Amino acid sequence: MILAHEDWLRVLPVCHARMEFASFVRAELQNNPPDLIAVELPSSLQDVVLRGVQRLPKLSAVVYETERAGTLYLLVEPCDPAIEALRTGLELGAELELIDVDVEGYADYRDPIPDSYAATRLGFEAFYRAFCEIPRPLDPLDARRESGMAYRLQRMRDRGYADIVLICGMTHAQGVVDALAQTQPTPLAPTQRHGAQLFSLDSRCLTEVLHEPPYLQAIYELRRDGVPPPEPVPRLPAERRVGPFRVLGGLAQDVGANQGRALRDLARSAGTPLDRLRAQIALFELAVEQWQVQTGERLKPWQRYIFARFSRNLARRGGHLICDLFELLTAIRGIGDENLVHEAFELATHYPWQEDVHDLPSVTLHAEELQLGSRRLRIRPRVRKEKRRAFPLDRKRRSERYPGEWLEGFDENGFCSFPPEDLVIEDYGHYLRKRGQRVLSEEIATVEPFQTSLLDGIDMRETLRHWPTEHRIYVRDMGRVPGEVGSVVVIFDDDESNTNYSYQMTWLGEHDQESDMAFYSTEPGQGIVGPGVCRCEYGGFLMSYPPRRMYDIWLDPDYAIAKTKAERLLIAALDYSESRFVVHVAAKPPRRYMHQLASRLDRKIVHIPIGQLSPDSIKRIRVFHILAGHSKREIAKEYIW
Repeated sequence: MILAHEDWLRVLPVCHARMEFASFVRAELQNNPPDLIAVELPSSLQDVVLRGVQRLPKLSAVVYETERAGTLYLLVEPCDPAIEALRTGLELGAELELIDVDVEGYADYRDPIPDSYAATRLGFEAFYRAFCEIPRPLDPLDARRESGMAYRLQRMRDRGYADIVLICGMTHAQGVVDALAQTQPTPLAPTQRHGAQLFSLDSRCLTEVLHEPPYLQAIYELRRDGVPPPEPVPRLPAERRVGPFRVLGGLAQDVGANQGRALRDLARSAGTPLDRLRAQIALFELAVEQWQVQTGERLKPWQRYIFARFSRNLARRGGHLICDLFELLTAIRGIGDENLVHEAFELATHYPWQEDVHDLPSVTLHAEELQLGSRRLRIRPRVRKEKRRAFPLDRKRRSERYPGEWLEGFDENGFCSFPPEDLVIEDYGHYLRKRGQRVLSEEIATVEPFQTSLLDGIDMRETLRHWPTEHRIYVRDMGRVPGEVGSVVVIFDDDESNTNYSYQMTWLGEHDQESDMAFYSTEPGQGIVGPGVCRCEYGGFLMSYPPRRMYDIWLDPDYAIAKTKAERLLIAALDYSESRFVVHVAAKPPRRYMHQLASRLDRKIVHIPIGQLSPDSIKRIRVFHILAGHSKREIAKEYIW
C-alpha cells in the first residue's frame, strides 16, 4: 500500500517491528530506488541510530535520558521496517533523514492492529484498510508530530528532492499526508539530543526484548539477498563392513556449525516470499528431527495433528492468526517431552551474529524496561549426568580416530549383551506374561448375583446398574486360565519397507534365568558409543523360555510364509512356545491368518495394544547395547547411559 502526495512523495504505511513490513519496505525500495528516504524516528537521534544501522546484523540499543530523569530505549533490529529502510538506503546510496519530532510525555499505549501475517495472505492494501477501520485513542501530541514530519518533508521538497519515500507508522501516515496540504510551522523540538548512547545487546536477553523471535530475525537476515543456496551434503566415508556390522556414520560435528546450518535450512524452508507460518513449521520439524537423533524417539502422526490444533487454538485465544514463540513452545510441550521443547527453544533463540561481540559496551535489558509484556516458561531437559566423585579422576575418554575404529574388535561369534539391560528386559517379559494372564482372565470372567460367596470381589458397575430395580449386589468370578503364557512378542515398528530396522539377530540365553531372544533393530554401526560398544534400538523382539532351544529364526525356511519381520517373530513365538498362550504387543493386532495358524498349532494369541503400556517403560526397554565380547562388560558402564 502506497499513499502518494503529488509526484514527489511516496508514503509507505507500516507496522513497526514486524518482519512482513520490513520485507515489504526493502522490496519497494529496491524496485523503485528514491532520492531520499525519510523515516518516522526522532531526528535528534539520527547520528546514533545510523551508527547502529551500520553495525547490523549485530543488534544495538540506543539509550537516552528524558527531561524527567527517565530512560528510553530504541532497539536497532533487522525486522523493523524503519531500520530496514535506513539500511537499504545506505546500500542504495540514497539520502537518509529521521524526521519525527522528539516529544516528551507521549502516551504509553499500544495501537490495536491486525495480525501482521494477514498482510502476507491478503495483501498490504487490504491490511491497511482493515487497520483504518479500527478505532483508537487520540493523543494531543499526534497532531504535533504529524505537523513536524510534514514540515520537514516540505523543506526537503524545497531543497530539490523530486522523489522522496516516507516510512511511517499506519497510525500517522494519513495524518502526515493531510498536513502536507498546508504550510506547516517550524516544530519546537531539539535537533540533537545530547547524551544518547549506543550499546550492543547482550545475547542473553534477546529472547526477552526483541520484537520478533531471534530465529525469525536470523532467517530474515539470511534472506535479505535471496534464498541461501543449497549446501553440499557432507561427504561421509564410504560404507565399510567390519566383522558383522556396516559402518554408516561419520564423526561428530561442531555444535556451532550445526546451529548455523540449521538456521540456513530454516531460511530455505520458509517459503518465497518469506512466510512466518512456513518458518514456524520448519522450526518444529527441525527440532523434531534433532530430538529424534538425540533420544531415539519417534513423533507419531497423531502428535503432529494435536500440535497443529493446539497451536492454532492458542493463537486464536490470543487474538492472532499465528502463534508467537511462547505459544509455539507451549504447543510443542503439549505433544512431546522436555527435551523436545529444549531442542525447539535452542533453535528459536539462536542469533549467531550476537555472539562474541566486543566493538561496543553491552547492555542487558528486560521486558519491563521496554514496557513489553513477558511470560515465563520453565524447561527442564533430561541430560546425562556424570557421577560426582569426592576425588576427581584425571581420565579423558578418547574418541575414534576414524569411523569404525571401535568396531574392529567385533567378530561374528564373539559379541554379547549388557547384563543390567538383560535384567530389565527379562523383568518386563515376566510383567507382560502376567498382563497376558489378566487379559485372558477378564475374557472368561463372569458376573452373577451375590449368594453365598463374594468370589473375586464385588463388581461395582453391575451392582450400581441393577441396584435401583433389584437391590442386589453383583460379584465377579475371574475364572481360571487353562494354562500359562509362554513366548512374548513386542513390536515397536513393523518396518515393512526394511529401511529403519534392517539388522536381524538371534541369541541364546547364557543361563537358566534368561530367555532365548530374536530381534530386528537399527544397524549397530550407526550407534558406536564406545570401544566395542554399540547402541541399538529395537524394532521388535521375541522372548522364549526356557533357553538354549532357538535356532536362528531369520534363516529358518519354515517361517518364509511371513510377510514382514514382525510376522516372522510371531510365527517363531508360536512354534517355540511351550505354553498354549503367546502374548503379542503391538500397535495393531496381527492379521487373521496368524490367528488361524495359531489355532492349527493349538496356540492362542493374546494381543495387548502397545498404547496401553507405560511410555516410560517402553522407552526404557527399547534401547539396548551390543558388546564385542565379555571383556567389554567391564568398561561398558562408562559409555552406556
